[in-house]
Amino acid sequence: MGLGASLYSGISGLTVHSERMTVIGNNLANVNTTGFKGARMHFEDLMSQDFATVNGVGQVGRGVRVSTVFSDFGQGAFEASTEATDMAISGDGMFVVSPIGEDEKYFSRAGNFRFNNDGYLTDPHGYVLQGWEIEQNSTSVSTTSSTTSSSSKATRIIGTPTDIRLENFQSQPKATTNVSIVTNLDPTSRDNSTSDTQPYFAMFANWNGTQSTPLPSTQYGYSTTLKVYDDIGTAHNLTVYFDKVTMSNAGGDTVWEYMVTVDPTADQRVLSGANGHNTTIGQGNTSAAGVLMIGTMTFTTGQLSGISAYTLKSNGGDTGGPRNLQNWDLADFSTSGYPVCTANFLGKSNASTGEATNATPIQIDFGMSNSDLSSNGGGAVTKGWSSSLGTLPTKANAAQLTNIDNSGYLPDFKSPAVSALASQSFDTGGSSTLFQSQDGYSAGILQNISVSREGVLTGHYSNGQVLELYAVTLATFTNKHGLRREGGNLFSETRESGPALTGQAGSTGKGTVDGNSLEMSNVDMATEFVRMITTQRGFQANTKVITTTDSMLGEVIAMKR
Repeated sequence: MGLGASLYSGISGLTVHSERMTVIGNNLANVNTTGFKGARMHFEDLMSQDFATVNGVGQVGRGVRVSTVFSDFGQGAFEASTEATDMAISGDGMFVVSPIGEDEKYFSRAGNFRFNNDGYLTDPHGYVLQGWEIEQNSTSVSTTSSTTSSSSKATRIIGTPTDIRLENFQSQPKATTNVSIVTNLDPTSRDNSTSDTQPYFAMFANWNGTQSTPLPSTQYGYSTTLKVYDDIGTAHNLTVYFDKVTMSNAGGDTVWEYMVTVDPTADQRVLSGANGHNTTIGQGNTSAAGVLMIGTMTFTTGQLSGISAYTLKSNGGDTGGPRNLQNWDLADFSTSGYPVCTANFLGKSNASTGEATNATPIQIDFGMSNSDLSSNGGGAVTKGWSSSLGTLPTKANAAQLTNIDNSGYLPDFKSPAVSALASQSFDTGGSSTLFQSQDGYSAGILQNISVSREGVLTGHYSNGQVLELYAVTLATFTNKHGLRREGGNLFSETRESGPALTGQAGSTGKGTVDGNSLEMSNVDMATEFVRMITTQRGFQANTKVITTTDSMLGEVIAMKR
């Protein structure tokens, strides 16, 4: 020990304070760096040496050294951006990026991403942002021995995180599978199409698909039309005709017949018949061309209380052809409980009836669904239809209403459920369409991208569709202070940090994502300047230790004069 030890204590102080000034300087240099996380250096004393005192053994410190340099992962302020692909994380989590074609992963809070010429969403280094693909909402067709139905799948992420890439900036067309039409049918309207033997199918009897005007305006009470789409995105007009049915002994109820139709020239259905004989219904070849579904709607005091629906059988090409009501049967139901019909716009094989393998059924929603699709047993009644076939009397001489029942009663859903928005029959001065929609669309071009708080990248297309494309992957760590800085706003995982824990934004332990925003540096200049002052004074104090010790050594040398 001695004065030499004091010199080395001072030197250690100069060394660590100069290193601390380097950290402060780096923080201030990155005060405007996107997503930068500042650092703070911590000191610790060196081991102390035992020293004899009158009271025993004391300890004298031998200087200082750097203990650790911790990153400050505190939240930075947000800066607004005009770029939709600029993202900022509010809360815990880091973006995951990866060099193209490599398995190495890096982590960053800087969310300045752009699409490159190959469609990859990349950071300024060309590293690709990672995310999950999203399964689009789509309609599938399930076929059983007794029914064909359409159902919707819920949106969900697919597989493992992958490169976010838009290879096709076009949205594919989607065929219409769901049509909703809600009307108010004037109860004072007269019966325009009449029939003594088939009063509930009088419009169908008057329909002639071989004519340019299949149904004259004098043969129906009201009609409504909307666009539907086939598998390649071509639009077609779907028209539903309504006509009131004059009844005897109606018991206060009102009945309207309806007919769901398309342009006869666009209808390309082909039905099989006996001995392999096929009948081409559409393209104006038969008088029944264009008729997809026929049926009735019953109203009690103006409220929808019953629906019947019929579609062609698969063997509708048998005796009498599609014009013969014996070749029509109670419609199948979708899994949502709505009757379905089929329009084979593209002339596909085995796609002309609901039970056909390649068919694209369209469910027709007038505001009433069937909540019980089970069979009544014995196979006598089609699944989902009431075994009692309703209780509404028909007009006189209408015993041969259907090929299913000869009792003269209209069929009904087995367990009907009327929605809040349903067709009605009130005297409002005329019939009108209250609401109509369909779920198909044509092809579209990507116009812009938006990002939700859950980190979901959504494409907005020229056809009006909004499609969820990817869900951004966020990573957290058990010990984020163990991450290694790689430069360029990037971190890499280490054994001290532990493996990345990935998940979607907004899930447990993960922050949310703000689009059109960038996280600014979390360096506070005022704090750094205060640290700079204390560091400077600490450095000065250690220089005083050295100069003072040097003066003391000079006095020692002067003793020998």
